[in-house]
Amino acid sequence: IIRNFIHIPDNSKKEEKIVCRYPQYYAARALYDNIKKAQKPIGDGKGGTYFGATGCGKSFTMLYLTRLLMKSEYFESPTIVLITDRTDLDDQLSAQFINAKTFLGDNTVESVESRDDLRAKLQGRQSGGVFLTTIHKFTEDTELLTERNNVICISDEAHRTQVNLDQKLKITEKGVKKTFGFAKYLHDSLPNATYVGFTGTPIDATLDVFGKVVDAYTMTESVKDEITVRIVYEGSAAKVALNNSELEKIEQYYEEAAELGTNEYQIDKSKQETANMYAILGDPDRLRAVAEDFIKHYENRISEGATVKGKAMFVSSSREIAYTLYKNIIALRPEWNEIRDAEEGAELTDKDKRELKPIERVKLVMTRGKDDPKELWDMLGTPEYRKELDRQFKNDKSNFKIAIVVDMWLTGFDVPFLDSMYIDKPIQQHNLIQTISRVNRKYEGKYKGLVVDYIGIKKYMNLALAKYNKGDESNFEDIDQSLVVVRDHLDLLSKLMDKFDNTKYFKGSTIEQLNTLNMAAEFVQQTKETETRFMGLVKRLKAAYDICAGSEKLSQAERDFTHFYLAIRSIVFKLTKGNAPDTAQMNARVREMIKDALQSDGVEEIFKLGEESETEQDIFDEDYLEKIDKIKLPNTKIKLLQQLLAKVIGEIRKVNKVKGIDFTKKMQAIVERYNNREANDILRSEVYEEMAEALTNLIWDVHKEFKAGDEMGIDFEEKAFYDILKELCKKYDFSYPENKLIELSKAVKIIVDSQAKFPDWNKRDDIKSALKVELILILDEFGYPPVERDEVYVEIFEQAENFKKNRK
Repeated sequence: IIRNFIHIPDNSKKEEKIVCRYPQYYAARALYDNIKKAQKPIGDGKGGTYFGATGCGKSFTMLYLTRLLMKSEYFESPTIVLITDRTDLDDQLSAQFINAKTFLGDNTVESVESRDDLRAKLQGRQSGGVFLTTIHKFTEDTELLTERNNVICISDEAHRTQVNLDQKLKITEKGVKKTFGFAKYLHDSLPNATYVGFTGTPIDATLDVFGKVVDAYTMTESVKDEITVRIVYEGSAAKVALNNSELEKIEQYYEEAAELGTNEYQIDKSKQETANMYAILGDPDRLRAVAEDFIKHYENRISEGATVKGKAMFVSSSREIAYTLYKNIIALRPEWNEIRDAEEGAELTDKDKRELKPIERVKLVMTRGKDDPKELWDMLGTPEYRKELDRQFKNDKSNFKIAIVVDMWLTGFDVPFLDSMYIDKPIQQHNLIQTISRVNRKYEGKYKGLVVDYIGIKKYMNLALAKYNKGDESNFEDIDQSLVVVRDHLDLLSKLMDKFDNTKYFKGSTIEQLNTLNMAAEFVQQTKETETRFMGLVKRLKAAYDICAGSEKLSQAERDFTHFYLAIRSIVFKLTKGNAPDTAQMNARVREMIKDALQSDGVEEIFKLGEESETEQDIFDEDYLEKIDKIKLPNTKIKLLQQLLAKVIGEIRKVNKVKGIDFTKKMQAIVERYNNREANDILRSEVYEEMAEALTNLIWDVHKEFKAGDEMGIDFEEKAFYDILKELCKKYDFSYPENKLIELSKAVKIIVDSQAKFPDWNKRDDIKSALKVELILILDEFGYPPVERDEVYVEIFEQAENFKKNRK
């Protein structure tokens, strides 16, 4: 793993090391071994197929495999040709590989412009080189590129255009002309190459061209490993069908299409020719019903805070239907067609302002057609414009939230925070898996991806998942399961809070509601066990609720209780961590209520005081602690004191590592004593008072530490070095004169200051080395330590680096 599976990009905006996931490691190793066996002339050139669930990081598996091949003595520096079937995939892969020249050990990592370009690059080359291209560049030209057998062709999305070796006959006025698929021309051009296929949905033809499945990583495994999230299905076909007979016709169409041929390409062909199906789907009344239901469902999810960034993709069955749907949506919500700089309420950085473009909320994403009406032609824009749409949809702060698509963006398009997909298109087999996988990417706060079905594809989702998931459909979940989880968790929470009276939250005045929320937060904090259980239950409730928030099957009472528990969780979370989670993902009314509740109890004012502090010492303002002291709810008061103490210790630790660790241990001892108190003490006020007093005293001890060096004639920063030098004397049992210790701490501080003028010191080894040398020299000059202990130097260097890193 250390040798071949840790990738450090050549250029990156942040320092990063990319370590392989275990499926990437095993897949790359298995493919490497299989390629060795398959290499011509002894083998058949079929290097094997890798079946990896969409979203599991296949491009990195390709990178690690390429590294193994390039570094292998057996292959004698092979030439690697990476082939995709779409330009946007080629661009993504090219960017990744071109930024990995050091990792691959070859400076020739290039994107190929054309077939002639590849021929020129391979001419005379006996080894090495990584070339990236699209399959479409291999057309009707069978001229040999190279006969070498140490050429490895790695194909991405190998189930699509890279398996068409079939011959086709085309009759023209000049006679019969034979043509072949792109893959045929590729194989004729590189006859002795070994071919490896990567796919998320292998079909029989894939295995014929690339060989057996060498390694597989299914959707179930990916969900279990938390690399992707589960997909939840919500059926809405019945809501928008004109009548039951129309649903039956769609079902009949599917069955007939499946019987027409043995592979999905024949099914797709038949689909295009079935005008009757599109007549049903494109019925004006039906499309109006679809638009109305979509708007209602989408707005419900937004208002309930059930979507992480409000991004949704709507998949239409044809360009005409997509355009009609778009016009229906805009007619119902004209404000969605308003051009805005960014999403409402977004706080924009300078970077955001540069990257965001003024745009509408809903956009059609399709290529232009020669017969398009002028309005549609202008709306769809150029390829460059569509690339900009791509960038804006992938920006979480962009006003562009809803993409209506037909074929574009359904494969290889990754938007981690996309969590809602609406399907109104007949899709089958591997295309269906690729499409619904757009919502399975992992993102903070996103627990599942939702697929809303307007056409009746549930049966085919099950069939496809079983086919491409080793017969396992367990990672696919119906929305009814989320409803069950919500109801179960509401029941468990009701039992947990059985002794708490919540009547005034639901029936009282605004003041009574706020007071009830604060009292509820106090109630769940009575013991650590109760708090932990409550927080865990509400977290799981929220994950399930996000999925079914748009469903009409949830009663208003269930929604109200869900938000009641979410509000309590936010208050407790803020008391514990200093910021409330998911508040953006919450019902707007409850969000406002949480804010009011915190203000009514004086808690919010305390947090604001802390935020306004410009220096560490401002936190010790008498007014600050007095405000905390006035809070009547004991658990709330203790949580605030604990949080304040953690904050001030954190500030100390940035400069003085020794004292930071010392104060942390003292705080942990106090908190542990509080958490482990006897059951009989839970409601005794003197126990809370003792705890509050112990925390307050420790806060003042930390405060004194900022001035502790004054009596010795050293400042706060110099004392940090004094403390580490003193600590090392005790730790390694040697004595050193106090006056020399003070002088040495000043000298060390001067040396560290001299390096602090370089803002990039932590990225430059030469500065780090210079710092170490200077520290060793000054320590030697002062005769510290008087005994030979290498560990002493290490700990002093660590304190020096800690000090420098946190300097403002």
